Amino acid sequence: MLEQVVCVAAVSVLGVLEQAYFSLQVVYARRKYSVSPPATSGPPEFERVFRAQMNSSEYFPIFIVLLWVSGAFFSQVTTAVLGLLYLYGRYKYFKGYTESAYGRLAPLYFSTNVLWVLIGLSSLGVFNVTVKLYLGVDLLHQLIDIFRLSTSLI
Repeated sequence: MLEQVVCVAAVSVLGVLEQAYFSLQVVYARRKYSVSPPATSGPPEFERVFRAQMNSSEYFPIFIVLLWVSGAFFSQVTTAVLGLLYLYGRYKYFKGYTESAYGRLAPLYFSTNVLWVLIGLSSLGVFNVTVKLYLGVDLLHQLIDIFRLSTSLI
């Protein structure tokens, strides 16, 4: 059982470490720009670091749920690779946002697209397992068989 989720678990831990890194950057920015808690406003440089961390934290629960559902119902390895791409995109987002508000856009679009792919794979995986359990039909394996047949004819 554990070997079936080890890659997803590793990406989850990396995600938590990334969130901790982002939080520490806010602590450092508070010290650098003399913004004491609970204040959330200050110089634009501080506010960009704070917003980058908050935005990343807001998306994190969505990411974790999709990571685990896709990993459990679709494919652990494919999901783990997508999870790493998402984390890379969020890191670039954080770095880009701390430099300028415009610098966050391309990484934001990238990481959001990865989330959409995870939504699609999660939905496909859950749908396939539901159909398999209640109708006895494994749609994904049938699609793979059709694909193999069509490629062998070429």
